[in-house]
Amino acid sequence: MPTLALVRHGQSLWNLENRFTGWVDVPLTEKGEEEAREGGERLRGQHFDVAYTSTLIRAQETLRIIQEVAGFDLPVIRDEALNERHYGDLQGLNKADTAARYGDDQVKLWRRSYATPPPNGEALKDTAARTLPFFERAILGDIAQGKDVLVVAHGNSNRSIVMRLDELSEEGVLALELATGVPLVYELAEDGTVQSKTTLD
Repeated sequence: MPTLALVRHGQSLWNLENRFTGWVDVPLTEKGEEEAREGGERLRGQHFDVAYTSTLIRAQETLRIIQEVAGFDLPVIRDEALNERHYGDLQGLNKADTAARYGDDQVKLWRRSYATPPPNGEALKDTAARTLPFFERAILGDIAQGKDVLVVAHGNSNRSIVMRLDELSEEGVLALELATGVPLVYELAEDGTVQSKTTLD
């Protein structure tokens, strides 16, 4: 039975600074590197045939550390379909300052609604519309061949995948929080249906 493991990258510099990151390419912090190492320890002994990640360095570096710690040497496929949600004009802004400027309710709507995007950015709905066709075609294509797949990506691209696998509603996915560096492991049938789900924390 094929395995699919999803990991959100470790803490980035702008996570630490409470800034909207999106597609800006910021590095991991020391804590983020440690979270990646812990993720690698938790995945030690698992088998994977291929790894997927985004085009952003914080996810790629998390994957590199996981592979090093867990002893993997996997072929890696990078695609911007797995990039974080694009926060548009909010990228680089401090979240508290943005709330002071636009109001808590407006910023909460941008951050936590399913369909309302920030100015010139993506709503979670838009991220899912970008991520899920790639997931269905490429990642589930590997699963259908019986391959075990590791995906190291971002909070919102991974939330989109979990929404699909767990059959979450729009309201359900908004309540979903994925911890940094913590593997979420699915056992799937080759047709992509979920047989079991385990959080390795």
